[in-house]
Amino acid sequence: MPYAYAHAKESEIFDTSPQVRERAPEPQQRSVVRQRPSPHAPPVGTPGPRRRRTTHFGRSPFPLRPEDREVLWLYLLTRIGVWTTAYCTRWVFPSAGDSRTPGPVLAPFQHWDWGHYLHIARDGYFPGQAGPWQSDWDNREAFFPGFPLLLRVVHTVLPYWTPAGLLISFIAGAVAVLALARIARLYVPDTSAGRRTVLFFLLSPCAIFLSIGYTEALFLAFALPAWLAAQRRNWALAATLTALATSVRISGLFLAAAIALHFTLTARTRREWRAVAWLALPALPAVLYSWYLQAHTGDWMSWKHAQERGWYRAFHTPWEAFANTWHSAFDHAQTTGYAFMFQAELLAMLVGLFLLGLLISKRRWPEAFYIGLSLWALGTSYWYMSIPRASLLWWPLWIGLAGWSLRRPRIKNIYLCVVAPLTTVFAVTFLSGHWAG
Repeated sequence: MPYAYAHAKESEIFDTSPQVRERAPEPQQRSVVRQRPSPHAPPVGTPGPRRRRTTHFGRSPFPLRPEDREVLWLYLLTRIGVWTTAYCTRWVFPSAGDSRTPGPVLAPFQHWDWGHYLHIARDGYFPGQAGPWQSDWDNREAFFPGFPLLLRVVHTVLPYWTPAGLLISFIAGAVAVLALARIARLYVPDTSAGRRTVLFFLLSPCAIFLSIGYTEALFLAFALPAWLAAQRRNWALAATLTALATSVRISGLFLAAAIALHFTLTARTRREWRAVAWLALPALPAVLYSWYLQAHTGDWMSWKHAQERGWYRAFHTPWEAFANTWHSAFDHAQTTGYAFMFQAELLAMLVGLFLLGLLISKRRWPEAFYIGLSLWALGTSYWYMSIPRASLLWWPLWIGLAGWSLRRPRIKNIYLCVVAPLTTVFAVTFLSGHWAG
């Protein structure tokens, strides 16, 4: 029996093992109402009109269900909310405090890492023989090539860089929430589980990063369908999608490790084990990117060293990282804006550790492995950085909260009342050009 199905009793958060629930087709009943023969009806035995055959490629492999349309509607409403916040931020928090005119319409979306993705897509990684050997180098090789490559492709159709980046995230976010809702319905036996999970996810504190030209939405558009395919034991599809996720973020390797563990725990027959070779595919993008960097810089780990130079991601013990983050958050070593964000880093790490402990206690080994690898990578730098943003990638967190709220209705109200203000704070902080993780 697969590991996930062996435990009938679950916690209030994860109360059932994931399984695809399909309704059996009901036999059609013949009508007992007799109809008078029509003088225009063809004689008995005359063949009727041929039914047009539907080819395999003529049908969508992922047909939209009514609950999927509700999820997409919720997604669109929250996008409108983000754009409204961006419009207001332009007027209330202009770049110059005494300005009488707001900045450009798309200026709120053009901050921080977006500049790196733009420069890579427009100029490449090493334009004009520039590189890490220069003192003013921007360390752009720290970013994996998946998003910049797609940005360049979309730019050939949409000739403006920022709208192209926003379009990528908009479409990718829609794919991600659909996949998240379907995963939630595998875990939580409630018809509204998918919609509730997506609601909590889209109103999470760092949800603003799903709406801008960042990698979170694109990564999830590959990672969540990959996990869904793994739950259905379609290993080839899962590995292919995970490889695409790895081209976007190094976190794809953590997902690959979790899927490999899930395969090990669930594969039973010799036929299933023949798919084991697919599990090596997600490492290919990282190997190819390292080879490309080595050819230009002579350093196989150039992306890691760029992270260390630009973002202080050199290895430190977990207790050193915690102490440095605490110092930056509460010892008046940083300006108030940065200090507040370091406080958020500490809180996000605590949430991640609680989630990891819960998954381990319920023997959700693949999910725990994925969360554990993510926390180790984020918690062993000089200080914590971007952990609240990385929580967007922790889909067990949002599914667990949704399952809990469906049994404790007050949890939904508490979440919305407490988290919604934080979501607005993070959104306005980023859209006004300040650091938001």
